[in-house]
Amino acid sequence: MSEITYVRGDATVPLGKGTRIVAHVCNDIGGWGRGFVLALSRRRPDEAAYRRWHRERAKNDFGLGAVQYVQVERHLWIANMIGQRGTRTGSKGVPVRYEAMDAGLTDIAAKAAELGASVHMPRIGCGLAGGKWSRVEPLISERLVAGGIAVTVYDHGE
Repeated sequence: MSEITYVRGDATVPLGKGTRIVAHVCNDIGGWGRGFVLALSRRRPDEAAYRRWHRERAKNDFGLGAVQYVQVERHLWIANMIGQRGTRTGSKGVPVRYEAMDAGLTDIAAKAAELGASVHMPRIGCGLAGGKWSRVEPLISERLVAGGIAVTVYDHGE
């Protein structure tokens, strides 16, 4: 079994050749405007698709654990994974929902296998969502790496 590859760089510009999926965590209230999505919006046009998905949620699968795939280039997809409840830490703890991330990563693994794609991401769920990498990394290993999917995690450089 391979391992997660860690690099210093920008996950919005995934390294390598072939089909690539950039995975990131979104909230379940339709908010888009802080954290990694700002960097994504500067480079990739998937904010409108996410907002439409949220707006039309009564007729689709929008909710914790769901993933929306937006093809932004011929060999590049964005995976908008609903892995956090709301945007603020409160009485129910931090926004990240590990169970939802687990479901989303399972879905992303299937899509990556279907496309023959590698998966690229920042340290998902660990910024504004308040998650711990020690909980997220095993999910990535179990759902993606164990299934033979190449995964690159980007730590943003200075």
